[in-house]
Amino acid sequence: MTAVFVIFHSIVCAVLVLMVLLHSGRDAGLSGAFGVGSTSGSYGGSSAIVEKNLDRITVVVAVLFFISTYLLYKHP
Repeated sequence: MTAVFVIFHSIVCAVLVLMVLLHSGRDAGLSGAFGVGSTSGSYGGSSAIVEKNLDRITVVVAVLFFISTYLLYKHP
């Protein structure tokens, strides 16, 4: 059972790192390479919607990370 927790935790760690890197910072970060940070897109102001959804997904993945960390700590 511990192996399942370790594999799940490793996947969640990798996804969390990816989600954090996709956020746009002051210099548009890595998300600028994928067009997330651009404000002059063909859809107008859709970048705000994408950033909002990216924030929500990041929070969910972070909660999963904390839960899996707790389960690994408490599991004998």
